[in-house]
Amino acid sequence: MAELHRTFDVHIAFVNLSGGVGIAYSPYDTPNDIAVIGEGVKEVYDAVLRDKGMGDVAIYCEMGRFMLAPYGALITKAIHEKHIYKEYIGVDACAANLMRPAMYGSYHHITVLGKEDALRDHMYDVTGSLCENNDKFAVARLLPKIDMGDYLFIHDTGAHGFAMGYNYNGRLRSAELLLKEDGSVQEIRRAETEMDYFATFNGSEFYDSLQEQYRELRG
Repeated sequence: MAELHRTFDVHIAFVNLSGGVGIAYSPYDTPNDIAVIGEGVKEVYDAVLRDKGMGDVAIYCEMGRFMLAPYGALITKAIHEKHIYKEYIGVDACAANLMRPAMYGSYHHITVLGKEDALRDHMYDVTGSLCENNDKFAVARLLPKIDMGDYLFIHDTGAHGFAMGYNYNGRLRSAELLLKEDGSVQEIRRAETEMDYFATFNGSEFYDSLQEQYRELRG
């Protein structure tokens, strides 16, 4: 920025530091100290920009993950199991609910609810319900023994869960629940319905017929 300013005599309004600040996705990681990071950015800013008369340049940073990710979770239910050369647990969620593990191979910690203190002595691939072989929330992950009907709590989905959701394979987006400080739970977004899925489809007679069928199903 300083070189561009000096070479072309242009005023630069802002710089975007891009991907923001990461979080501790594993309980064994050390969380980033935002105050320390801020001091480091300020030190470089003063040395590189302010000292060259560019103290009015704004600093942008995409902080959504740091601000939101730790405060969201994906709750999903174990509905399938397969025992071959690997142990597989299939859940009722999929990459349409949380894309990061399938797209980037990202780590999201998983807690089996009710078994928080149980020994993690079973190695599973936790798979979603799409037809893609990368639709996995965990690969070779040590977890407590998972029984059908167990609920899995997938951590740190607040920034990239619903916001990156989609309807591939006709999957409908799930509801969102808000856990309040007093322990009560409020539904803040209802689950999608088939009519939501077809809401933008302009198929005239087909659409009218579908609406009628839906009304009949709803009683």
